[in-house]
Amino acid sequence: MIWKKPALFRRSISGAALLVLAACSNVAQAATYTMFRDPGCGCCLSWAGHVEDGMNTKVASVDSNDMAAIKTARGVPQELWSCHTMEVDGYIIEGHVPAEAVAKLLRERPAGVAGLAVPGMPLGSPGMEAGDRVQPFEVIAFGSAGRSVFASFP
Repeated sequence: MIWKKPALFRRSISGAALLVLAACSNVAQAATYTMFRDPGCGCCLSWAGHVEDGMNTKVASVDSNDMAAIKTARGVPQELWSCHTMEVDGYIIEGHVPAEAVAKLLRERPAGVAGLAVPGMPLGSPGMEAGDRVQPFEVIAFGSAGRSVFASFP
């Protein structure tokens, strides 16, 4: 006689596997997005809206009068500074990084990358829209692996 696992056992294993899969697929949505910004800057909230729409999430905004201290404490190289700094799931996002680049970072988790940055405030980047005026820009990955171009826009 061959012993078979009861149907209830098979269903509970299948259910557990589905729950684990669902949890893994929702990592980007489950992460906490916290953006630090100077209270006098208007483009930061527009960029946060772009991230919220593009990633189906919410971005908490924290006003700070000492953005240099925020950036320095989080290891953002000074040459990559922009107007706002966001923390998400252990990464730092500096400036007007498009939501699709943030999603790619969270999905791929490249070794040696602490964050992404768009230095300055290029026209046409998310939050810096100016009609049809667009400056090409690069998203720079930074961290223990050094710096490299993560993505180029447009």
